[in-house]
Amino acid sequence: MQSPKKYTNHLINESSPYLLQHAHNPVDWYPWGNEAFEKAKAEDKPLLVSIGYSACHWCHVMEHESFEDEATAAIMNEHFVNIKVDMEERPDVDQIYMTFVQLTTGRGGWPMNVFLTPEKLPFFGGTYFPPAARYNMPSFQNVLMSVADAYKTKRDELLHSANDILGEMRRVGISEFAPSGLTTEQLDSAFQSFVRSFDSANGGFGGAPKFPPAMSLEFLLRYYKRTGNSNALEMVRKTCEKMAEGGIYDQLGGGFHRYAVDAIWLVPHFEKMLYDNAQLIRVYLHMFQITKEDFYKRVATETLEYVKREMLDKSGGFYSTQDADSEGVEGKFFVWTPQEIEGILGEKDAQIFNFYYDVSEEGNFEESNILNVNYTISSAAKALKVTGQNLDEVLKHGSEKLFAERESRIKPFRDEKILTAWNGLMLAAFAEASAILENEEYLEIAKRNADFVIGNMQENGRLLRTWKDGKAKLNGYIEDYANFADGLVELYQVSGETRYLLEARRLADLMITEFWDEETGGFFFTSNDHEELIVRNKDFYDNATPAGNSVAADVLLKLSKLLGEEKYERFASTVLRLVAPQIDRHPQGFGRALSAIEFYLSQAKEIVVIGEPGNELLQEIWKKFIPNKVVVISDDSKTDAELIPLLRERSMIDGKTTAYVCENFVCQKPVTSVKELKEQLG
Repeated sequence: MQSPKKYTNHLINESSPYLLQHAHNPVDWYPWGNEAFEKAKAEDKPLLVSIGYSACHWCHVMEHESFEDEATAAIMNEHFVNIKVDMEERPDVDQIYMTFVQLTTGRGGWPMNVFLTPEKLPFFGGTYFPPAARYNMPSFQNVLMSVADAYKTKRDELLHSANDILGEMRRVGISEFAPSGLTTEQLDSAFQSFVRSFDSANGGFGGAPKFPPAMSLEFLLRYYKRTGNSNALEMVRKTCEKMAEGGIYDQLGGGFHRYAVDAIWLVPHFEKMLYDNAQLIRVYLHMFQITKEDFYKRVATETLEYVKREMLDKSGGFYSTQDADSEGVEGKFFVWTPQEIEGILGEKDAQIFNFYYDVSEEGNFEESNILNVNYTISSAAKALKVTGQNLDEVLKHGSEKLFAERESRIKPFRDEKILTAWNGLMLAAFAEASAILENEEYLEIAKRNADFVIGNMQENGRLLRTWKDGKAKLNGYIEDYANFADGLVELYQVSGETRYLLEARRLADLMITEFWDEETGGFFFTSNDHEELIVRNKDFYDNATPAGNSVAADVLLKLSKLLGEEKYERFASTVLRLVAPQIDRHPQGFGRALSAIEFYLSQAKEIVVIGEPGNELLQEIWKKFIPNKVVVISDDSKTDAELIPLLRERSMIDGKTTAYVCENFVCQKPVTSVKELKEQLG
C-alpha cells in the first residue's frame, strides 16, 4: 500500500502527465485559468508561471532542486500565485511568454519561468535558475525575493517597462507582403543560404547543438527535383546518412532522439518526440524514392516500427513523447558497457559487435557507450578479418539479443497524451509510407488514427487540442487544424476514401472562418472564440514543428488542385507572400514554407487513377518522388465526380485500370500500362 503524499496541490485533477508530475510538490501550483488570476488580484500578488513539458530534462532538474524543496516552495507560496503550464497543451501561452523572455534576455528554452501581473502582463522572466548561485546565474530563491521586493516597491517602473515590451511583442507578428510576389529567385537565394551553412564533414547545418533539420531537407529534395542541382541532393544524403549512423538514431530500437549536443550526431538528448520522427520518416521515404537504396527504406521502416511498438495507443492515437531519463539518469536506458555486451553475446561476437558499434572500455558517453556506426560493412569486415555475411549475421543476431535485454530495463517515462497537430504529422507519415512501401498494415494504422481523431477529438464540429484517459479538451490551434487536414489529404490520396477529403475540406473552411486575419492576412494561432490573451499571435516560423501558417498554405494548395477551388489557392498565396520577406532574412527558419512555395510555383501534376486500390499504376506513381502532385483514386463508380472535378468524364479504357496525368486540369491521353505512365510522369 502506497503511503499518502505529504502535499497535494491544484494540479491533481489535470490530465497532462507533466502537470501531474508536479501535483505533489510543496508548491501550491494552479493550472492556467481564472482561479489563479482571481486569487492574484484578490491578494495583490504577482504570478509565477512556470512552463515546460514532460520529456524536458532540465524541467525535471529544476523540479527536483527547487519545486520539491520546502524552503523554496514556502517563498513561492508566500509571495506569488504559482501556475504550471504544459507547453505542449498550451502552445498559445508558451509562445507569448517565450517571446517576452527572448526579447528581454536574448535567449529562450525550457523550463521557462515568467513573472506576471494579475492582468497577465509579464515583467520579468528567464529559463532555468539553479538552487544556488553559479555560472553567473543567481539562485532561484534570490530571484524570487528580488522580484517580490521589486513588485512591492517599484511596481510603477515594472509596469511601465512591461507595457513597452508588450508593444514590441505585438509588433513581432506583423508581416509585410513580398513586393515582387513569389519567384524561383527567392528559392535559389534560400538554397545558397543552405549551401553556406552546410557542414560538409558531418551533415546538417551549423555547429553544435544539432537538431534534425527535416523541413530544410524536404525543401532541398524538392529543389533538387525541380532544378536537378545535385548539390541539393548530396546535402540531404550526407545529413541523412550521418544522422542514421550516429547516436541520435536508436541503433537497436529505431527512431530518432530530439537532438545532438555535439556537431557529429553522437551524443543526443535522449528524449524521443513524435513530431521529429513523423517528419524524418517522410524524408527517408523520399530519399528511398529518389535513390532506390535500401538504407533509407530500412531507417524509415525501423522508425515506423518503433512508433507502432512504443507510441501507438490501442485507441489508434499516437502518444507525444518519451523521456530522456530513466531511474533519474539521462540516457541510462540506451547505453552499454563492453562487459554487458560480452555477457549477452559471448566474447567472440561481442568483439565484432563492439568494433562496429564503437563500444570501448573508455566509452563515448559518461564511461558508457552510445551505439553508433563509423564503418561500412565492407570496411569493418576487412578490419575484423571476417566475411561481410558473417559480420551481417553477428550484427543482426547481436542487435536482436541486446534489444531483448534492453526491453527488461526500466523504460523512460512516456507522455501518453495525444495531441491533434502531432497526430496529423504522424498520420501523414503512415499514410505515405503505406503507399511507398506497399504496406497494408500502415494504411490501417493511418485510417484508425484519422477515425480516432475525428471521433474523439472534436466538440460541436471543432477540433480539440489534447486527449488522455478518454477525455479530450482545449480548443484546437491553427497547427491542429492544418496538420490534421494535411494528414487527411495524404490519407485520401493513398486510400481513395472521399470521407477523408470531405473532412479535410471542412477543416480548411474552419481555418478560414475561425483563424483568418481579415485586416492584414495570415492565420492567427488561436481561433476567434479563444480565451483572450495579451497578444494574439500569428505563427510563421518553423521551429521543431512546422508553423501553422506554412502547413495551412501547403494543404490549401493541395485542396485547390483536388477540389478545383480557386479560393483555397488565394488564401495560400497570401500566406506565402506574407512570409516571403522573412524567408529572405532567415531561410532556415522556413523549410515548410519553402516547400509550399516550390509547390505553388511548379506545374503541379494532377494524377487520376481509375481502378481498384493498390493497382500497378498506383504503385508506379508512389515509386517516384513527385512532390508537386495530387493523386485521385476512383473505382469508376462516378459517385465522386461531383466533389472532384478531375473525375468528370474520366473512365476506364477497355475495362482496364486507367491513369490520367494532368496539369491545370488539362490532361494527356489516358494510359493503361506502366510503361506509358512512366513516360508521362517523366
